[in-house]
Amino acid sequence: MGMSDFYGAADEVESIATIHAALDAGITLLDSGDFYGMGHNEMLIGRAVRERPRHAFLLSVKFGALRSPEGAFVGMDCRPQAVKNFAAYSLRRLGTDYIDIYRPARLDPNVPIEDTVGAIADLIRSGKVRYLGLSEVGAETLRRAHTVHPVVDLQIEYSLMSRAPEARLLRSARELGIAITAYGVLSRGLLSGTLPAQGPGGLRAHMPRFQGENYRRNLQLVEAFAAIARRKGVSPAQLAIAWVLARGEDIIPLIGTKRRDRLAESLAALGMRLSPEELAQLEAAVPAASVAGTRYGAEQMAHLDSER
Repeated sequence: MGMSDFYGAADEVESIATIHAALDAGITLLDSGDFYGMGHNEMLIGRAVRERPRHAFLLSVKFGALRSPEGAFVGMDCRPQAVKNFAAYSLRRLGTDYIDIYRPARLDPNVPIEDTVGAIADLIRSGKVRYLGLSEVGAETLRRAHTVHPVVDLQIEYSLMSRAPEARLLRSARELGIAITAYGVLSRGLLSGTLPAQGPGGLRAHMPRFQGENYRRNLQLVEAFAAIARRKGVSPAQLAIAWVLARGEDIIPLIGTKRRDRLAESLAALGMRLSPEELAQLEAAVPAASVAGTRYGAEQMAHLDSER
């Protein structure tokens, strides 16, 4: 996402080089959305993988979010005919015959999840999609969808600072044999010590956790976390990724970097092993109940099925 939208300027040459470096390092999952840069991200990925064997990577694509020419989000459309239309455009932009994992970015409140899933099941039967995924839905919706067609993966924000899925959602996913792709593992840069970008493209500056007193309180948690990283001799980003990796083999962290040096830093987390004592220490330093502010603004939170 950061290669096309929301997190300030990105260098397209460096973005493609970062994708190549990820594939060369053995990363096999490329996650995108058709609304990231209004198609830009899919075209970017398409160019990056053009000379790569198609079997060497998985493409995960989210759809359904509607945007204006100015970039504003203006709703969701997960009607069956829209699902198939979105897929047709994604296939063309990506330059591929099939999408590995296809998922609505959010639940459309005007369309039963069974109808949306049914349309994706049609795409699977026709060979245009391989697997069904979902994103930011609650446990009940997950179960309803799974009765129509098997869900392989749920994408949800999950980090040391965003642990709401632990209450119910992870348990439901595991009961159904559904994997988790965790995004926001650095809590939008809080856990890595990255300051929010300013200006119209600075998404984080508009998030409650980065505002006013919330930000000041969260920085205290971040400093306690960073102190543990220093004692361990690793970067805060590596420690944050390692924490997510330690939550189970069915949880795959999504690394939202757009630079090769940050990719290399993140990959080093694969060699880290956290003991039960270290995990307890981290969770004591950043108690879930102590994180100040919601992960999105009130309007967006009200539309998240996963938060109900």
